[in-house]
Amino acid sequence: MFSKILIANRGEIACRIMKTAQVMGVECVAVYSDADKNAQHVQMADEAVHIGAAPVGESYLLGDVIIKAALDKGAEAIHPGYGFLSENPDFVEAVEAAGLTFIGPSASAIRAMGLKDAAKALMQKANVPVVPGYHGDMQDAGFLAAKANEIGYPVLIKARAGGGGKGMRKVDDPKDFAAALIGAQREGQTSFGDGHVLIEKYITAPRHIEIQVFGDNHGNVVHLFERDCSLQRRHQKVIEEAPAPGMTQEMRSAMGEAAVKAAKAIDYSGAGTVEFIVDGSNGLSPDAFWFMEMNTRLQVEHPVTEAITGVDLVEWQLIVASGGYLPMFQDELLINGHAFEARLYAEDVPKGFLPATGTLEYLDFSENARNDSGVVEGDTISPFYDPMIAKVITHAETREEALGNLEQALGETRIAGTVTNAAFLRALCLHEGFAQGEVDTGLIERDIESLTRPIELPDELIALAAKEALQMPFVPNCKGVDIGMGETDAFAILAGFSNWKAPVWTQKLYYNDEAFEVRIRRHGNIWQCCVKRDEAGFGKWFVDLECRLDSDTPETYGFKSKVAIFTDEGTFEFTVPDLLEGSGGSTDDSNIVIAPMPGLVKQVNISSGQNVSEGDALIILEAMKMEHTLTAPRDGIIASLNVSAGGQVEDGMILIALEEVNG
Repeated sequence: MFSKILIANRGEIACRIMKTAQVMGVECVAVYSDADKNAQHVQMADEAVHIGAAPVGESYLLGDVIIKAALDKGAEAIHPGYGFLSENPDFVEAVEAAGLTFIGPSASAIRAMGLKDAAKALMQKANVPVVPGYHGDMQDAGFLAAKANEIGYPVLIKARAGGGGKGMRKVDDPKDFAAALIGAQREGQTSFGDGHVLIEKYITAPRHIEIQVFGDNHGNVVHLFERDCSLQRRHQKVIEEAPAPGMTQEMRSAMGEAAVKAAKAIDYSGAGTVEFIVDGSNGLSPDAFWFMEMNTRLQVEHPVTEAITGVDLVEWQLIVASGGYLPMFQDELLINGHAFEARLYAEDVPKGFLPATGTLEYLDFSENARNDSGVVEGDTISPFYDPMIAKVITHAETREEALGNLEQALGETRIAGTVTNAAFLRALCLHEGFAQGEVDTGLIERDIESLTRPIELPDELIALAAKEALQMPFVPNCKGVDIGMGETDAFAILAGFSNWKAPVWTQKLYYNDEAFEVRIRRHGNIWQCCVKRDEAGFGKWFVDLECRLDSDTPETYGFKSKVAIFTDEGTFEFTVPDLLEGSGGSTDDSNIVIAPMPGLVKQVNISSGQNVSEGDALIILEAMKMEHTLTAPRDGIIASLNVSAGGQVEDGMILIALEEVNG
């Protein structure tokens, strides 16, 4: 076994690897960028090395700098985690040339599976079923459009070097093919340095089921059963589970055998995942699954496999990389219960799931789940990296119980300082079809409106936020004052009664784009509140705030100019205006286009003075390696353009101003 390894990654996965390695007595060296100087993976490590600036191209993708750090610190091996350099065969060869061990598969195995077109040709030779499509080298737009017509719509355009939904476009209509092709090629080039695409038939009722495989350097390969990753949004996984709902032993054996066959075809060693697309229109059938791709690394969702098998996959990685044999044979591996993993992100769901940033002013995970995280309270979610806060994992004897535990854990998670997708994840747990195991990759898209419907704020929560802002103690007993023996005196609430008019406190608040004003007054032990919403008048006075809530009073937390209210349905963050600041002028939102997040301007499609129509694509913004198209809010003329391609923008920055079209 190694005595010291370097982990060429950051965040959640770096922390996850360290936990196992350090328990095994292996010292860990962390690497970090300028932005990660105080990050948790740095705090956990035995040693840490600074490797560059915040952008990944100037730090976490610098293979030579990382190898030098490993050599300088006396590490014997490098664990790549996932992402970054984990599937870069040139990096693997450089690691080995330096006399170090790469904790993962060989460079040849990574190359064999790195390009989707070549991988599918290889799988066809190995008698692994493959989705119908075009996987050749010809990239002429007209030729690809003709191939799409031959395959039959809908089709899926995929960057051959892609992953994580990047460089992928579904096309339903031939007239949309050209624009989708350009977008997929551009995103593939940006994310992977390769704009080459392939075209595949889009399965209309698809399920995404993958098989965890593991091989050693002695020719042994096993599979650790399946994970269902069908619950996706824009081809990115949201909630994963194991085993797959509706899976039969016949289907599991067929998929497991195909996955092992795929791994053996490339002499695979280490942890890997063979991903299949499955036609779920008529249940699961052994003749209705096809190879999509192989991820030659540890997967983000590996904890659900660990939960149902009792295997520590990182421990197996270290054993195999150090020359050991697989710890278990296929017939020793068994499924125990059911597990779910939800990816908890800092993202703004109402804004279309845009990545968010911010300081985690308050962070408290549920004790009823495994929470794999790379952040703690006080850390900052940076615009430079994936905005994951944690992976929330639950395990129980049955699927119903495990899903209920996940819903409960998400409801118990408390985060303030950034918006998150926690309420959306909880809504998925409560989705009737998903709860019954009726899942395919289109579920979220079909039901996105109901899954993201904003929760209506009751007056009680607004008043509770005002109370926190004013730092006023409310009396929770609305039925009277306890006089002993569990009884109350209804007249005792009149204590402190005065003929003088009761004093009234007023507090203004904002929640998203809504403005509120709350009035609070006290008569003895009775507190009364009334709420004004935007331009409407004040509502009726109501008594004793806490007693009007359906359950126990929610927790509140005040920080900076904010008040957070934590409920099972989600976190509500109110802004408390600074009374010393002027109100300022207001601008009609239809006259401007603002940056919805920090990011890089990839493309500008317009110029000053140009006429545009509502919905026209104006700017393409890149954040967290995903492209976001900003469109014209109305017809008009570009009065001012404040950005250019290649520039960085901040959240809320005015990018474009429009003026009316004359005449």
